[in-house]
Amino acid sequence: MVSDTDMQTGRASPRKRADARRNERTLLAAAAAVFVTSGVDAPVRDIAAAAGVGMGTIYRHFPTRADLVIAVYRHQVDACAEAGPALLASSSTPHAALTLWIDLFVDFLITKHGLAAALQSDKARFETLHAYFLDRLVPVCAQLLGAAADAGEIRPDVDAYGLLLGVGNLCVGVGVDGDARYDARRMVGLLIAGLRQSRPAGS
Repeated sequence: MVSDTDMQTGRASPRKRADARRNERTLLAAAAAVFVTSGVDAPVRDIAAAAGVGMGTIYRHFPTRADLVIAVYRHQVDACAEAGPALLASSSTPHAALTLWIDLFVDFLITKHGLAAALQSDKARFETLHAYFLDRLVPVCAQLLGAAADAGEIRPDVDAYGLLLGVGNLCVGVGVDGDARYDARRMVGLLIAGLRQSRPAGS
């Protein structure tokens, strides 16, 4: 096992450091899944069970809930950013890739709604994370939109920032405490479907 001291001083072997990073990503992915279904106030024991680790492991890496929520937030931003090009390469069409990516973005938004409460009055930390979100995700969304527009699947004048803001507004209140009668994912799906346009004749 790699100690925290070894990780901080760099004495761990590259393989052990890679294992530690992989284990942390697994833990954060498990925490994100629990947050999506149960909210950011979910018991740590539920997160530990989902990740297959002891509660002490979580507290050792993330002493406070705010530390864990922030780490999950950054993890989801990075996962969304990395998923964009991968979905473009593997999906049947750019619009299909955009649809799948927006669904991942909605998962991220559900966790994001608990961020402000977790940080409480730490406005500077919140603003830093928001800037990170914009820097990482707006270019990826623009890439997906550009590919779909070039393929003649959507209008060419859709703005990435505006689309992400629109999806975010549709998802306000979504989550474990949201109105069960409101299906945000369906509304977002209608929005993305509404971007489509028929190919020009002869194309």
